[in-house]
Amino acid sequence: MKNTLFKGIIAYPITPFDKDEKVNIVLYKKLLERLIVSGSHGVAPLGSTGVMPYLTDEEKEAITEATIEQVNGRVPVLVGVSNLTTEKTIYHAKFAEKAGADAVMIIPMSYWKLTDDEIVQHYDAVAKQISIPIMAYNNPATGGVDMSPALLKRLLEIPNVTMIKESSGDVQRMHYLKRELGDDVTFFNGSNPLALAAFSAGATGWCTAAPNLIPELNVDLYNAIQNNDLQEAQKVFYKQLNLLKFIVNKGLPRTIKAGLKIKGIDGGFLRSPLKPLTESEIAELELIFKELE
Repeated sequence: MKNTLFKGIIAYPITPFDKDEKVNIVLYKKLLERLIVSGSHGVAPLGSTGVMPYLTDEEKEAITEATIEQVNGRVPVLVGVSNLTTEKTIYHAKFAEKAGADAVMIIPMSYWKLTDDEIVQHYDAVAKQISIPIMAYNNPATGGVDMSPALLKRLLEIPNVTMIKESSGDVQRMHYLKRELGDDVTFFNGSNPLALAAFSAGATGWCTAAPNLIPELNVDLYNAIQNNDLQEAQKVFYKQLNLLKFIVNKGLPRTIKAGLKIKGIDGGFLRSPLKPLTESEIAELELIFKELE
């Protein structure tokens, strides 16, 4: 494979804010430490769960530096550096590399629909400015751009682009990548409800916010897959499926913060326009947690 540094459960840390909606770095480090010691195989700050689009450049830099410092080489770090412009994406990618990130993740963000050629040139321009690996992230629901399997295949021709994260919710794309590229592709699942199917399709890992709430179940699923124990994998996956669906349906940042609060853990506040779950949604989440007991 082109890159095997990342594998297994890649956890998304949330970005906590104080009551004045300022980034709380001290709390961030505590929450990040939970992910590391609970068995996550890697961490990926500044993605959807970390509300990256709502942060200033200075806040993104502070989160990046805090992550590298707290992790201290214990697990690999994948930093989200996506931006609307190529120039800004390059800026954040170079900052992440200099700070000590092991790789960067890029989703093509756009107000207007980008052509395939524009997307390829965007990734290529960033790749030429850094020496660490790039994970190409496809998530049409958040990025507004749906990268086809054929386009992802083109992106993998760029030397630095060594990983694909597929979050479209279409497991057939994962089968296509595996069939077309075999061991030359390292692809990761980013769709929680597809965790079991994605591993069956050959995913190297699972990028998820779920380890903030159920790290043991997430790791158990990966271990069952590694042991080729399909029966155990199904059992563990079905046990967590309701929570995985809830996290996706209700929104990652607000759901993780609510889940942490139910567990008696301070997850900080949200930044507007994001608002907490409603009382009925919290009650639903509490019932899901009881099912896991």
